[in-house]
Amino acid sequence: MSGIIHFELCADQPERAVKFYSEVFDWQISTWGGPMDYWLVSTHGENEPGINGAIKKREHPSETTINTIEVASFEQFADKIRKAGGTVMTPKQTITGVGYFAYCKDTEGNIFGIMETDLEAKV
Repeated sequence: MSGIIHFELCADQPERAVKFYSEVFDWQISTWGGPMDYWLVSTHGENEPGINGAIKKREHPSETTINTIEVASFEQFADKIRKAGGTVMTPKQTITGVGYFAYCKDTEGNIFGIMETDLEAKV
């Protein structure tokens, strides 16, 4: 079974969202340091249950919260998504030391991500 491993909160003003979530929920939030504005969010302690995520700039008006689902094989699940009537919206992206990722859309118009973990992945 594939499960949700990451969330992205999309914001018109990410710095404002960072301030809100850190003040209200005491989440630990820091910039990613990569090539795009992306803030990593830790929502729980190291040995507590929960999902961590990120805050990013909203790229499309329909973006609100995007959940990323871990998959065993990027290609296999991209094919399954298409066959079930969904869409793989972005090309396969390699995230160095993390794995392979793409944004997708289900049959109801909801955006989600798929991620194949590969710690040896390189751009």
